[in-house]
Amino acid sequence: MIKAAEQVAYPLTGYFSSLVSDYLEANKKLAPFYTHQPNIDGIKESMAARDLFNTPRVALVDALNKQYQNTQASELVSANIQSLVNNKTYTVTTAHQPNIFTGPLYFIYKIAHTIALSRSLEKQIPGSRFVPVYYMGSEDADIEELGFVTVGGQKLVWQTNQTGAVGRMLVDAELLSLIQLIEGQIGVSVHGTAWISLLKQSFTIGKTIAQATFEIVNHLFGKYGLVVILPDSDNLKTLFTSVIEKELTTGFSNKAVQQTIQELSAHYKVQAAGREINLFYLQDNKRERIVQTSNGFEVTALGLQFTTEQILEDVKNNPSCYSPNVILRGVFQETILPNIAFIGGGGELAYWLELKQVFAEAAVPYPVLLLRNSFLLVPAKHAQQLHKLQMSTISLFKGLQVIIDNFVKEHTTNHLQIDTQIAAIDAQYTLIKEQAGRIDASLVQHIEALAHQQGQKLLQVQKKMLRSEKRKFETEQQQITKIMDQLFPGGSLQERVENIADWYKIYGTHFVRAIVENSDDFSKGFTLLYLKD
Repeated sequence: MIKAAEQVAYPLTGYFSSLVSDYLEANKKLAPFYTHQPNIDGIKESMAARDLFNTPRVALVDALNKQYQNTQASELVSANIQSLVNNKTYTVTTAHQPNIFTGPLYFIYKIAHTIALSRSLEKQIPGSRFVPVYYMGSEDADIEELGFVTVGGQKLVWQTNQTGAVGRMLVDAELLSLIQLIEGQIGVSVHGTAWISLLKQSFTIGKTIAQATFEIVNHLFGKYGLVVILPDSDNLKTLFTSVIEKELTTGFSNKAVQQTIQELSAHYKVQAAGREINLFYLQDNKRERIVQTSNGFEVTALGLQFTTEQILEDVKNNPSCYSPNVILRGVFQETILPNIAFIGGGGELAYWLELKQVFAEAAVPYPVLLLRNSFLLVPAKHAQQLHKLQMSTISLFKGLQVIIDNFVKEHTTNHLQIDTQIAAIDAQYTLIKEQAGRIDASLVQHIEALAHQQGQKLLQVQKKMLRSEKRKFETEQQQITKIMDQLFPGGSLQERVENIADWYKIYGTHFVRAIVENSDDFSKGFTLLYLKD
């Protein structure tokens, strides 16, 4: 399926923040905000820190066995789950919300990365076992972000009146109608019917979105040993009650994160600000903020009020009602899993870098942070066109108009730059300014204004020359525009827009295997995959 692959350094793509670039380049400004380096030495340090923490391994395995009791797990998944009771077994984790039908491609890429890293670590660190884990952020309530999918360039939106945690929402007729639309687009493709069959098998009326996503992810990645964990459960949240109680009685996470934000914001844009109480209350189809009052706590939108004693008792009796927000979600994850590395996107890394002190206050080990792998899938026909146009790999990330301008400049027989002439004119104005200034200092400002006006007019001439020359390359412009529309839909990264359906319909399960096999352990660059016909 894959003809060739090459990589572009992440900072050179222009799609990653200065914070992410600095983290990848080990900039000293960020050193205070994380614990371990994103390399094999950092992994070993993380393992040592994890060994000192009392991970609730038996309870974790019991919870996972219950989650899988009605799901067909592969032998490798079952073995991985049972191995978690062993102190020499560690997890490598990625987390994501249950986007309908797996959402954008990077959902697939994140999971593939966990598998690749786990495999690599088992080779590099013999004697230990590393289990890839997908932690489902099923308590996210942002249906506007999670309730749509783009297939064949068409954005399909789930029109539902359900509210609250998306993972708790139920598959309804409106969601099934989207499967019918997808079937109309890909049903005639080689593997399109297989993908539709998988969607229909996983998403059935009355099933929760969390369960449906659990099943489709298990189907795609179970053979690779991926363990899916659904944290929205009494069994798992019971393991987190001490942190929940500490948050309610001391508000420790906000105090810790505010200190970090103040230091981090001196250099970078802050990702997540946090609240006084970084917990939500889950009840039926609602997920609402818990607010501290003079008398205790209340959940205004649900009409609930608690004294401090009452809410602590409620935590013990109903732990699944308490949902950590972005500031505490990672602490929950690292409490229940024997985790040593977390794989996330640029935005995730940005807010995790705010949380080191929160982890310290909660006395929970802070993992190695790794930027997830990114891919650009280049079909054979586009690769051939790019070769014919003599376009470099890095040029693809510069934006359409810059690409076209550079192409014209490189292929025209005319000289379009008049920088030398502009510089010569600037030099003449400098001489005139010096001469006039010796006579009357008030003339200097006037001459500087004339020089600026002249320079602007000459730059306009240069732009018009380029615009006129571009008309001679109309055919090439159309070709480049068409290629870019395909590779960067809507001017965005392909992986942030397209769904696996567009590729599964062509390659079937070979697509998933190809992504896993071409995933790096420690991200080395943005990977371009050139596909065979």
